[in-house]
Amino acid sequence: MTDPSRSSATTAAAPSPGLSVIDALPLVWRGLKSVIKRPFYALYERRLATRVPDWNLPQHIGIIMDGNRRFARELGRSRVLFGHSRGAEKLREVLRWCQECKIPVVTVWSFSLDNFDRNDSEVQDLLQLFEARTRELIDSPDVHESHIRVRYIGKTDLLPDSLQKAIEEVEQATRDYDGFHLNIAMAYGGRQEITDAFRQYLIDRDSEGATLREVADEVDDTSIERYLYTQGQPEPDLILRTSGEIRMSGFLLWQSAYSEYYFCDTYWPAFRRIDLYRALRAYSQRQRRLGR
Repeated sequence: MTDPSRSSATTAAAPSPGLSVIDALPLVWRGLKSVIKRPFYALYERRLATRVPDWNLPQHIGIIMDGNRRFARELGRSRVLFGHSRGAEKLREVLRWCQECKIPVVTVWSFSLDNFDRNDSEVQDLLQLFEARTRELIDSPDVHESHIRVRYIGKTDLLPDSLQKAIEEVEQATRDYDGFHLNIAMAYGGRQEITDAFRQYLIDRDSEGATLREVADEVDDTSIERYLYTQGQPEPDLILRTSGEIRMSGFLLWQSAYSEYYFCDTYWPAFRRIDLYRALRAYSQRQRRLGR
């Protein structure tokens, strides 16, 4: 699935002054093409918007927000934090679009367990960015006026204490809301989630006096589901990944057994409303068999 906006959308800003003239030419050309195409995309977006109410829309979307670092590098930025910061701003926009489309649950993957293996300076920059954005959510008018329930899923005990405290505060501040559900997967891994669920199930059954044979005889998928990070929420109908990568990387492994997938070429910070509409249209056109 090709999307001509992948590069042009990312290069709307001026190239970094650190680039040579030769290196900057492709960026300038893509930026110029973006300007030329913009009116046509605006018309196309409005056309799609009129059709959204007639589509069969997902009740839960999972989003792998990929491409922040490549976005920054294509603009010649020396620090990839620029891409991550733009990505955080984009999330706020996309959540508003999802609310407008009346999609009640969104789960986004912000930081995987594997991301801890990146270089120390990038990890520290990311964790500081996450804490700043999490603290903004605590008193955000958007969150409270829209009654957004915010939950963080993953091995959050691995995060810095100050970030854990901010997470606790925003979850506490929004615990009674049910207008919209936002799950933020942080320090998350799909295999780890399943492992944690099985472990807690075994601990609970052991505390109830069950033998290993009894546990083996009774265990099924419903035994485990209530121990997943997303317990009590619908499984994702649609999982969307940006940046052109066609893989799941372990995102919501258990929950996505019957999900539909949509891969978008655009880098996450350049993701547009029209890209969301295209994903929703593709989902609506599919015939879901749910394994049958």
